[in-house]
Amino acid sequence: MGGKPYTQIPIAECGEALVPIPPSFVRLQPHPYQSLGAPYGSASPFYLRISVIAALERAQALLEPYGWQLAIFDAYRPIAVQQFMVTHTFATLCQEQGYDWQQLEPAIASQIWQQVYQFWAVPSSDPQKPPPHSTGAAVDLTLADQAGRPLDMGGTIDEVSERSFPDFYDRHPEQTNAACFAQRRQILYQAMISAGFQRHPNEWWHFSLGDQLWAWQMQQQTGQQHIIARYGRIDL
Repeated sequence: MGGKPYTQIPIAECGEALVPIPPSFVRLQPHPYQSLGAPYGSASPFYLRISVIAALERAQALLEPYGWQLAIFDAYRPIAVQQFMVTHTFATLCQEQGYDWQQLEPAIASQIWQQVYQFWAVPSSDPQKPPPHSTGAAVDLTLADQAGRPLDMGGTIDEVSERSFPDFYDRHPEQTNAACFAQRRQILYQAMISAGFQRHPNEWWHFSLGDQLWAWQMQQQTGQQHIIARYGRIDL
């Protein structure tokens, strides 16, 4: 359930350190997963690998002509946090759809799990199949103005709906402010791609650099099968 093709990509862990994201970046706080009680222990959701932070700084510089900056929603996730949030999302979707999550028919449970895993990575403990955020190489972010106020991107981060797909407003120009939201998503995308990141196929806010998902997307785009992941699961 929830298998992802990128988990077949080999990982050659480079051993690069996981460090705090600098204060020069806007952090969206209070952090929602911490507020729910997610088990971070001594870790922080505002950690990333050193080279990933350097790439974020390049992306941020590309946004300066627009008067915008990056606002970090979430970055590093221990496996326990990934499990916590996947379970929380499943329970939330059950509640929204009027089901008791503890008394679900298997067919309905399977349908809801498919919704969950359309956006969330499997919280696998297999070191060869780490969730992207558990590598310290994936980040969820949005655009903010110079005062640090997040821009309206036409949907909220982690929203389990079609609005989360990056091209939703390109495909639905009849939606209110569709052109504005499509343009903002494209500007964010171009800044991040220019800095070396790849975007999650289903999420306008999720970008990674050096993990399995990044390597799989690079292989798909270039046809170069030698591209593999350099960041595996990292535990604090």
